[in-house]
Amino acid sequence: MNVIQGSDSGSMSAPGIDWKRLDPTGTKRRSNKSIKVVAIVLFFIAGFGFLLFKGLGNALQYFYTAQQAVQMRATLGSSTFRLEGVVVPGTIKTNATGVDFSVRFASAVVPVVEVGVPPQLFQPNVPVVVVGHFAGQVFQSDQIMIKHSSNYVAAHPNRIKNAGGGS
Repeated sequence: MNVIQGSDSGSMSAPGIDWKRLDPTGTKRRSNKSIKVVAIVLFFIAGFGFLLFKGLGNALQYFYTAQQAVQMRATLGSSTFRLEGVVVPGTIKTNATGVDFSVRFASAVVPVVEVGVPPQLFQPNVPVVVVGHFAGQVFQSDQIMIKHSSNYVAAHPNRIKNAGGGS
């Protein structure tokens, strides 16, 4: 019986036999393949995590009433957030880039400069949420959302009254 001596398959000398190919563990070949698979999986997980973070970032954007925003103006600085209020009658002025108006919630009034075309239902005494940031005393906005749903008014009747937009 012939016994092949040696612990390293590369040190074995038998003519015509590729010991690396006959290695039953396949450790080198399998480890390279495993590293590639793990790298690809990590890449996709990181990409999915990034998209999830960006999506949640928009959903978690801060929401303040005009009264809260005025009280927190210094703290908010130029960070983007959502501002809720009711459009003050007599303040809507259309300009070349959009519309200027004011929103009110309780006793606080905030002037808004909107860049873009307002929604079709935009008018005085309508509850709105504007997205933007403070630039000095003015709120610069690039999006107006109208709270026109009867479900909202039915669910929050006092909120609309407190804002000054209903009877």
